[in-house]
Amino acid sequence: MLEPPRASARASTTVPAQRGRPGAPGPKKRKRRKDPLWARLTVVVGAVLMMTSGVAIVGSKALISQATSNISQRNLLGGAGKTNAEGGADLKGPIDMLLLGVDARQRWAADDVRADSIIMLHIPASHDQAYLISIPRDTEAQIPAFAKSGYPGGVDKINAAFQAGARNGGGWEGGAQLMAQTIKSMTGVSFDGAAIINFGGFKKVIDALGSVRICPKQEVRSIHMSYVDGKPMWNADAKKTGKPMTPVVHKKGCQEMEGWAALDFSRQRYGLDNSDYDRQQNQQQLIKAMARKATQDGVLTNPIKLKNLIEAAGSTFTLDTGGVPVEDFIFTMRGVTANDLTMLKTNGGTFNGNASGREALSQETLDMFHAVKKDKLAEYVFYHPEVISNRK
Repeated sequence: MLEPPRASARASTTVPAQRGRPGAPGPKKRKRRKDPLWARLTVVVGAVLMMTSGVAIVGSKALISQATSNISQRNLLGGAGKTNAEGGADLKGPIDMLLLGVDARQRWAADDVRADSIIMLHIPASHDQAYLISIPRDTEAQIPAFAKSGYPGGVDKINAAFQAGARNGGGWEGGAQLMAQTIKSMTGVSFDGAAIINFGGFKKVIDALGSVRICPKQEVRSIHMSYVDGKPMWNADAKKTGKPMTPVVHKKGCQEMEGWAALDFSRQRYGLDNSDYDRQQNQQQLIKAMARKATQDGVLTNPIKLKNLIEAAGSTFTLDTGGVPVEDFIFTMRGVTANDLTMLKTNGGTFNGNASGREALSQETLDMFHAVKKDKLAEYVFYHPEVISNRK
């Protein structure tokens, strides 16, 4: 598994330099958050994106610090971070975070990776609810020019923004910055933080949890994996054995999935009723299932289990937490439970073409992102319940 590029040293807890285009005056950026209330962002470093309030996290900060020491912290937002005028100056406002899932593999170059999972996490100012909104990977987007990688700008699928920012030494940091800028231009939403998630690493995290409960809406035949002598293998490796191969099939209905199976299921889009739109909802379902498993199985109250979970997550995530130490970020986690995590659909959960027949965000979806920006998403969802995903 290809690991994200790592910073040369642990990120400083001091306020980093202001983000923005060099030489341009631009609006004044907010100061980086030092108050531990930033932890109420409730994005968990690792498998669990949400940890529950009311459950004490056992163990010292020193233990958590040791466990999280291999988590890379980078500037992932560039000029797409919130300004003071957008409410980024205090901790009482809404919190928006960009989550990028990359499917990096050992045979691929570090700068030849696209972000195939693009999720916006929105927590309203009330800090009592959280929403996940996926942006379709094939959405046509105007990708801005990006000096760091030499990209001149152009129109492409939105998942290409990550690759365009990562090339020519831009790295995953550059890829995330260009993606964040592209999304901000498209939706108007600026961000408080970001995370890059290597989906291959999710297997480690789920294995640390033991399994997760997933409820496939339809039977899904894997195009990536097969059984050989009863053992699941990547098709490329299975073919090398010369033995009979039996396709992996994920049955319809609720079931406990091991790490390899949950990861494989979340990767599938071919053969699904609504292709990538179903995959988006399946990935959101996986995130929620991981959060629920961690809170139900006492992971948060068991120092050893918590340490193992965080260590497994370390190779999976690259974070931008606003300069807050990761141990504080986790140790002071409060607020939203897994059951408070609402999964939302874009484009009504199915393909939406523009005049050129390419994928585009519908007006209703753009209205939903406008509600995110104005922190009126709960009101929007109330009047448009059809945007709520029916995944369990």
